[in-house]
Amino acid sequence: MNNRFRQDEKRRDSDHVSFLKHRRFRWLWIALALSGISIAGYVLIDQQPRPNGGTWYGYTLGTIGLGLIVWLSLLGVRKRRINPGAWSLKAWTSAHVYLGLSLIVIGTLHTGFQIGWNVHTLAYVLMLLVIATGIYGVIVYATLPASLSANRKEMTRAQMLEALTAIDRQLESAAQPLGRADADLVIAALEQDTFHGGAWGRLTGRYTRCATARSLKGMTGSSEAVARVTALLEKRRDQLAQIRGALRIRALLEIWLFIHIPLTIALIAALTAHVISVFFYW
Repeated sequence: MNNRFRQDEKRRDSDHVSFLKHRRFRWLWIALALSGISIAGYVLIDQQPRPNGGTWYGYTLGTIGLGLIVWLSLLGVRKRRINPGAWSLKAWTSAHVYLGLSLIVIGTLHTGFQIGWNVHTLAYVLMLLVIATGIYGVIVYATLPASLSANRKEMTRAQMLEALTAIDRQLESAAQPLGRADADLVIAALEQDTFHGGAWGRLTGRYTRCATARSLKGMTGSSEAVARVTALLEKRRDQLAQIRGALRIRALLEIWLFIHIPLTIALIAALTAHVISVFFYW
């Protein structure tokens, strides 16, 4: 019973550890060791010319790199399975990040620093682009969830939309005594789609055609009704800012996958062409 309790406690503690720190940076040390061995082999092996993709050491590094790329690309498959053990999703993700970074060293040494306009260089460049987008993904997943939580202020997306709907009801009622021009501004704000602006607006957080902001600028007069409508429009603007802030953070969290995954597919295709051409001319 005590042993099971300790295991449960240990599992709960591990759940709060970032995948970057998994098992005391186990995969970071493995990646550093792999990179160090690759560099040492490249420097110490006495070959003329210096080892490149066409030497036995180049083939060794290429085989290791190819195996790593294929294995790392299986992370998406791994996410569909639940396993709390040694190869949990956190462990796999940690390995994915650090071993992926080690490919910068392994892939570069495999090329022997010989770059040209061919399918081999294409595979190398695509690998670097995949790694670069992966680094972006690590950064946003390490920083943006906290920003998303702070923006929401303990509100769900549904609750934020409900709060906006409540403000709109008050606005609709408060706008009744307004003159025609001011009433039209309020109507335009109420009729505009909350999610207008498209993908660019979500990514940048800039909504240049926001009817609510236009209504605030165009409101005239100093009557009590205008003052009440202006106050409600300001509340609507702030509520929209919260919703749009959440949308922007969510878009930044997701957009990299629409680049990272297609680049990974392109990399595998280029690697296939690279390997076939190597064996064809070998």
